[in-house]
Amino acid sequence: MTGDKGAEDLLRRLAPQVLGALVRRYGHFDAAEDALQEALLAAAVQWPDEGVPGNPRGWLIKVASRRLTDLLRAEQSRRRREETAAALTPPDEFVAPPPGEARAPSEEDTLTLLFLCCHPALSQASRIALTLRAVGGLSTAEIAHAFLVPEATMAQRISRAKQRIKATGSHFRQPEEPGERARRLAAVLHVLYLIFNEGYTATSGTSLQRTDLAAEAIRLTRAVRRLLPHEGEVAGLLALMLLTDARRPARAAPDGSLVPLAEQDRSLWNRESVAEGVELVTDALSSRGESVGPYQLQAAIAAVHDEAARAEDTDWGEILALYELLERLSPGPMVTLNHAVAVAMVRGPRAGLAMLESLDTDDRLAGHHRLEAVRAHLLEMAGDTEAARTAYGKAARLTLSIPERRYLQGRAARLV
Repeated sequence: MTGDKGAEDLLRRLAPQVLGALVRRYGHFDAAEDALQEALLAAAVQWPDEGVPGNPRGWLIKVASRRLTDLLRAEQSRRRREETAAALTPPDEFVAPPPGEARAPSEEDTLTLLFLCCHPALSQASRIALTLRAVGGLSTAEIAHAFLVPEATMAQRISRAKQRIKATGSHFRQPEEPGERARRLAAVLHVLYLIFNEGYTATSGTSLQRTDLAAEAIRLTRAVRRLLPHEGEVAGLLALMLLTDARRPARAAPDGSLVPLAEQDRSLWNRESVAEGVELVTDALSSRGESVGPYQLQAAIAAVHDEAARAEDTDWGEILALYELLERLSPGPMVTLNHAVAVAMVRGPRAGLAMLESLDTDDRLAGHHRLEAVRAHLLEMAGDTEAARTAYGKAARLTLSIPERRYLQGRAARLV
């Protein structure tokens, strides 16, 4: 999207509210989303020259409603159902729900849309793409660029996702059953977490980071936090993102190469983000009656790292205790991998290497460079330079990220 940065931010903030109004009034999520994109494009073209209208949300709803009405009429005409088309709201009339039927569009629509975009019938990749398109307001081209796939491929993925939602007969409303709501919220948080991770450390390509994706994940998580201020895991995820993203200015050297955490210039870290993240996770963990979740524990670990003035001041004993809790609460290969590093820092590298043996047969890490990279690091700590060099080389061959590959190759070369 082009134009003034303030207008662009406004459009992305209003996009889910407008889409919510359209879907609630008409249904037809797929057609409503297409109409919204056309309205956003019209705003991006007109607003820089004509100025932002006094009621920008109303302007977008009106323009999108006209387009959506045209689309629905054309579709219904094609199906020979002119009587239904004739009953639709005239295209030049401002669209609003009938009195007493539904509330006016508000930011709460963001959460409803997130639940819809993270429908259990969709694949993880489809959830991410649809979330960025429908809730984030990113164009198909922007999403395709972020994930290094052709625009046509991403367009097909988004189209299939919308058709899949349509086929399930899902309605524009939040789950009412507590268990289903909790599962859907967990899916939403996981999608936002994956978007952030891809932005913070790109899995492939020439760039180490994709700051636009990380920023979008933080923006969306802030929106969920405003709507669910008492959900500890929402606060935990936002804290984790802020505490991690705070290190971004120090993660890359001027030539774009990766700088590991222990070697970063901590004076470059964003201290405002650190302070906000620490406050969020502290409040979440101290809330009485709230069960501690994995995002809160990961945020607590990130806070221990960020509060250390120097790498050697890091309280690895506390980090190890937190990883032991996380392993019991939310076991998984990546948790074990990071747990092994904490064990190595407290009990020695050989103890950490012993933990890695349990991951050698885990199919979920098959072909993943992180296992070999951690193994190489621990072998280097243990003084086994030959084995470390071999592991660094293997990790370099497995990663699709060029900056990470160069870093791993550099580590191997230093051990010759």
